Amino acid sequence: MPHWLQLMADSLPTLLWAGVKFTIPLTLLSFVLGLALGLLTAVTRLFAPLPFALLARGYVWIIRGTPLLVQLFVVFYGLPSVGILLDAFPAALIGFTLNIGAYSSEIIRAVISSVPKGQWEAAYSIGMSWSQAMRRTILPQAARVAVPPLSNTFISLVKDTSLAAAITVPEMFQAAQRIVATTYEPLILYIEAALIYLALSSVLSNLQVRLERRFARYGGMLETNT
Repeated sequence: MPHWLQLMADSLPTLLWAGVKFTIPLTLLSFVLGLALGLLTAVTRLFAPLPFALLARGYVWIIRGTPLLVQLFVVFYGLPSVGILLDAFPAALIGFTLNIGAYSSEIIRAVISSVPKGQWEAAYSIGMSWSQAMRRTILPQAARVAVPPLSNTFISLVKDTSLAAAITVPEMFQAAQRIVATTYEPLILYIEAALIYLALSSVLSNLQVRLERRFARYGGMLETNT
């Protein structure tokens, strides 16, 4: 077996274990919490009193206007200067959650705004309250439209978690860096890590297509021949 292939075979279990133990949990937790934060932010911007809407807008402006790596550094390396000490994984989780929350809020805000005003009026006409109309009428319709952009955000998050290596989270990319430090084979190991990320993204992209087709079957709002 060629040396480079043997090296990839030997390092594969370590990289996969780092992915299972850190990369995947970090991705899932960050996305779920970020999506909840994004929904709250979007609803605040659309329906809350002006001071709260301005606060939500400021949060989105700051997060979207600064690099994700800088945000992670602020949380992990900056907060200790004001007495807030966080371990690497919670710091990464906070950083990614804030980032996903800002970007997903723009998606959610746009899809809620795209629902025709007549849907609100129809919900109110049959006696629904605002919360019932939002939960039973508006959000289900908005969800179908939000599937493609939110899926893209999730796939991007899988790859962005590699930035957590910069704040010492022992996820998959840092595992590759540690092996490189002992083998002095950066090209082979980084290509292997890239192939694993590519495989994960390909699987998620395929699931995204299936999900879009499923929503299109019931909603008629998405292309079925994606």
